[in-house]
Amino acid sequence: CLHRPPNTPSQSKLPIVTMAPSEKTSADCVKEEKQDSLTSAMGNNTEEVKSAVPGSKLDSDDDSQSSVSEKSVDISAVKRPGSSSFLRSVLPWTGLLIWPLMLTLPLLLSSPYSFTSYSEIFPENMYSYDASAGDDKPKPLGLCLGITAVAIGMVFIIIYFYLHRSGALSCGYEPASIQTQGPRSYDFAEGVATHLAQPEGFVMLTAYLSITWMANMMPSSYYSFEGSIQWFELALCLVIQDGIQYTMHRLEHAVSPEFYKKSHKPHHRFTNPRVFDAFNGSIADTFFMILVPLFCTANIVRTCNVWTYMAFGSIYANWLTLIHSEYVLPWDKAFRKLGMGTPADHHVHHKFFKYNYGHLFMWFDMICGTHKCPDDVDQKYFNVEAW
Repeated sequence: CLHRPPNTPSQSKLPIVTMAPSEKTSADCVKEEKQDSLTSAMGNNTEEVKSAVPGSKLDSDDDSQSSVSEKSVDISAVKRPGSSSFLRSVLPWTGLLIWPLMLTLPLLLSSPYSFTSYSEIFPENMYSYDASAGDDKPKPLGLCLGITAVAIGMVFIIIYFYLHRSGALSCGYEPASIQTQGPRSYDFAEGVATHLAQPEGFVMLTAYLSITWMANMMPSSYYSFEGSIQWFELALCLVIQDGIQYTMHRLEHAVSPEFYKKSHKPHHRFTNPRVFDAFNGSIADTFFMILVPLFCTANIVRTCNVWTYMAFGSIYANWLTLIHSEYVLPWDKAFRKLGMGTPADHHVHHKFFKYNYGHLFMWFDMICGTHKCPDDVDQKYFNVEAW
């Protein structure tokens, strides 16, 4: 009874089992586990998954989705610029405010309509001086205010440059460097300390201003507090100063190798200068290229009052600092069209030594044939496309 003949109906055909849709074979389970592991790996390392399953649908789908996503972002950025794009294009131009801010002190004190007018703050005996009336020596108030005006302008320059350098004025984007090798790496606090402590810089300038002012070596009009900033005389002082400085600069390069070595060469060790290298040179260099032109300019333009002289000193010192910037400034392109000095113009001089001897203006270089536009320099040295 335990054995059945082979031709019995129950053994003539094997039963056919149909699985429900929810049932899975062991092979399906293995495939599902592999798929799960691949999907999990994608979150950690997509490239490993693609190499493990070359040409798979998973690979191609992932690539197509990535490319579509990237194209969508690009199209969105072009077609619908957001507020960050707008700010990135507009915010850097707020740096133009540093130019009137350089004149903060003379503008505030010289206005007759302001409660900050000098006549409302200081008694007359602190600023009144008339050599022809027998006054022994000039009053030091004008000198002190002049030095303070330069210092206030420099504070604004340092604050602006910190914001510009850090990308705070360009929505977090670092500004373009002048040279392709990029800016030198340095600690900002060290740069400020070095800049302000240079004996060839503010120490010598302060000494020069003090001696020439107190020794009554300036034209008599420079001691007058009457009026406000004389804009024509201010512009004239800047141009004449730069013209004389251009001449002295060329002489320092050409008189003799020995003279160049002792005077100007220490400043030329910076072939990729930073903004804080402006007054980093030698005592002889500052004397011949800055102090001599300053004294000559004062005795050529003899009609300035104290506010014009103050404004001239602040703009000159701070503009001279800015042209040593290692980064492109927002207004450089406009300045260059007008022949006004920019960091790129001055970097050309530091890189090649024989062009662009002017500082505030390129006009004298253009007249004398020593001008080299940064656009015409080999692009392997300069980020021409940045401006």
